[in-house]
Amino acid sequence: MTRRFTAGIAVLAVAGLIGWDLKASPPNPYAAPPILAIGSGLSAAGGFCGALPN
Repeated sequence: MTRRFTAGIAVLAVAGLIGWDLKASPPNPYAAPPILAIGSGLSAAGGFCGALPN
């Protein structure tokens, strides 16, 4: 196996995974969270291991 063959298989696998993901759940830009939530008023969700309890 050459590098070119292995890289081709890897690129096809990643493209297939992305295609499968897009087909399974098409992106909806209106339901997506904002990329940067600075000053948006949205609170953080989820856990953070370094957060201290109140």
